[in-house]
Amino acid sequence: MSQKILIATNGCSQSWATIQYATEMAKIMKAPLTLLGIVEKFDMEHPVEEIFNRAVTLFQEKKLDYDLQVVNGDTENILAKMDWDDETHLFVGPLGRSQFRQWFVGHSFRKILEKVPSPIFYVREARLPIKKILICFGGLDYTSNAEKIGLEIGRRAGAEVKFLHVVPPIESEQFPIQDTEKKPEKLIDKSPAKTLEKAQEHAEDEGVESNVVVRQGNIVQQIVAELETQKYDLVCMGSSFSHPDKMRRHYAPNVTAEVAEAVDCPVLTARAKVSS
Repeated sequence: MSQKILIATNGCSQSWATIQYATEMAKIMKAPLTLLGIVEKFDMEHPVEEIFNRAVTLFQEKKLDYDLQVVNGDTENILAKMDWDDETHLFVGPLGRSQFRQWFVGHSFRKILEKVPSPIFYVREARLPIKKILICFGGLDYTSNAEKIGLEIGRRAGAEVKFLHVVPPIESEQFPIQDTEKKPEKLIDKSPAKTLEKAQEHAEDEGVESNVVVRQGNIVQQIVAELETQKYDLVCMGSSFSHPDKMRRHYAPNVTAEVAEAVDCPVLTARAKVSS
């Protein structure tokens, strides 16, 4: 792998978990790491220098190849204007925004998700070591890049991988309720079934232990329920910004954003690569 890791922090104390998780990921991926400190207007509230000092001590203890950068501005705007590539993985966590600001300008993660095309790890809690990974196919047909990254991490970390497919609610009377409750896999259409089969083949090729979990119901609710039922260390999801239909974003829920905002489990979201 030729990945590079970029950690963005505005000094918010909650981003320490992001730094810890990214540090472990840098070891797993054998990737160089850059810590980007963004000094915002209210630096007194989130002192970047303090978290930098802690981070440097951690990087040195782990003997990582690291770089430090400091810029001025708002984190969301700084990240939106950067030049991104598929090899750079962004690690970011909560920015300590007030509820008023979230209400007025929107959630920070949603803005970052829209503006940053590279893979994003959104980390609220550092769940280490990484032993259990969930890769979601819940209604998203553009998860190939997230699947690839998740399997690579699974191989390197020696983690178990589960593939989750959520079957949307069915109103048709063609399917007896008892059958759908006992064997929800019967409701998987041919296309998703083939996708899951290929995913398991990819896992086998990588030497990763995997299995499939099938749930039925609301996609966001079922993904959150699975994450609450099992203790996963990473959940991998596609991005709605991979979808060619830009209008879809205005009327369909952003499944990835809703899940990321609802759970503490670290979330990897990656856009599907555009075929040339």
